[in-house]
Amino acid sequence: MDDEWEPPLPAGYNDTNRAFIQAFMARGTLTFPEAQKILAEIKAVANGQHVDVRSITMADFENYVRTAREAVSTLDYDILSMKHQSGGERVWAFINAHSDPSTQIATTLTPEEVACFKRLLDAMFDEYNTPRMEVMAIDEAQALKVSRPPRRGSTAAGHADGGGDGDDAGEGSSAAPQDRGLKHSEVLALLSNLVASGWLEKSHGGFYGLSPKSLMELMSWLMATYNDPDSDEEWQRIKFCEACKEILTYGQRCSERDCTVRLHDICTDAFWRLHKDKKCPKCHTEWDGKHFVGERAVTSRSAFQKGRRGRRGGRQSERVAEDDEAED
Repeated sequence: MDDEWEPPLPAGYNDTNRAFIQAFMARGTLTFPEAQKILAEIKAVANGQHVDVRSITMADFENYVRTAREAVSTLDYDILSMKHQSGGERVWAFINAHSDPSTQIATTLTPEEVACFKRLLDAMFDEYNTPRMEVMAIDEAQALKVSRPPRRGSTAAGHADGGGDGDDAGEGSSAAPQDRGLKHSEVLALLSNLVASGWLEKSHGGFYGLSPKSLMELMSWLMATYNDPDSDEEWQRIKFCEACKEILTYGQRCSERDCTVRLHDICTDAFWRLHKDKKCPKCHTEWDGKHFVGERAVTSRSAFQKGRRGRRGGRQSERVAEDDEAED
């Protein structure tokens, strides 16, 4: 009988590399300070003596990441990095190189929860992501609205569910079992689970959005699902920063609605230092820094601010979005 196949390992691969990969996989993401502590502990065990965390350099970390990428590439895993869009700290993520929401979370969630997660993505990147308001985040009230699948013929049938028929699906059909949705209490528990497991982040303003790890892991799937390469329109639902070229769900936009230039907040200072004047590089409109992508597309509006002072301010983001679309 042939020996069990083992993936080829990079030259110089040793127990410290193996321990680093195991620690990385267990956490899912790492920042450089976190990696310093892990590598210091690994080296201390390997060398039998204390290793100062400060002695671990970025070059050391990058060498371990490079070796890890080579070691796991044949297993369809990868390690990518991006800056956190609001905090600016670079985050490295251990990801599945061939990823979609179902395969990634099916082992930890029920089929109904997986379907609900897809509907949450539809809400973020479809319903609450329009040329006028690019929110790409949802609050609790909006999440509860997708607790159940849309009914047959509903215009809200989403991309991620493949336009599923919801509660009416399966009548006179031998299709897949019905997705009957979740109770509101179950949706709230799912949101907490998705935040705890690193799929979502919850902002101080109460909005849920994809984490850096999720954006890196699902980027290809997001583009294939929500962007239309054959569209005559230049605007697409998945956007990228004009400066760093990384995916953008939180930042600034050109004040000209039909212009597609977007910038991360963390990229603006360096970007404008390279330009003679603060004008959009595409349409040359003055860049005022007051038009936003992300939750601030809602929270910066006077209607939202007034609503927060009211008794029902918690649902104001939904009403602002609906009122804004009605203006169109």
